[in-house]
Amino acid sequence: MHTFQRYLLRASLVLLPFLAGTLPAVSGEAPQQWVKLDVPYVPTPPVTIAAMLEIASVGPNDILYDLGSGDGRIPITAVRDRGVKKAVGIELNPARIVDAKENARIVCVTDKVSFIEGDVFKVDFKAATVVTMYLFDNVNLRLRPRILDELKPGMRGVSHQFHMSSWTPDDKVMVQNKVPVYLWIVPAKVDGVWEEKSAIRRSSFTSVSHFSSSLARPRRGMRAVRSS
Repeated sequence: MHTFQRYLLRASLVLLPFLAGTLPAVSGEAPQQWVKLDVPYVPTPPVTIAAMLEIASVGPNDILYDLGSGDGRIPITAVRDRGVKKAVGIELNPARIVDAKENARIVCVTDKVSFIEGDVFKVDFKAATVVTMYLFDNVNLRLRPRILDELKPGMRGVSHQFHMSSWTPDDKVMVQNKVPVYLWIVPAKVDGVWEEKSAIRRSSFTSVSHFSSSLARPRRGMRAVRSS
């Protein structure tokens, strides 16, 4: 078989499964060790991945982190189809890491895609401009404080199917009229005591943020006196 024919055959092994909603299991020689996972591995269909990237307006200036990245399809697609500058998958299962790295190699995106074998509750992802998730509600809730505290205001979180409880999403789409995809935008941190000084008055108030809204918003000319 000619070299070019072998290349086409190898490429089809990953490109066709992407379209069909699955990726090749290339980890047959990976270490078979038991790993306790918070969420079982369920691949995200390509149409849902496209909706997740679209709702967050993912583009060339973004750094995307996928929490629980499985076979790497979301980071790989973010680079291949949306041209992000960097995509990182965090995955606890070493067999899935092997799959993901091989899939990235086949699609020729290893210069922009990397994978970390680790716990999503411990691995640093504060460099992300976009965080994607296909986890359970309870896992999202455990991640919510990190997303709010560690990501900069304006950064985006996207979840396939599962929500963040009382943190109301900024947007939502239904994929094929049945599967929800949620978008959250990290709010500015305005908690604390604010003071306003002018020639005619001096006043202050305490602001308490509540996810994407605030009970009181600072006006132009006000400065923070003390953070909470």
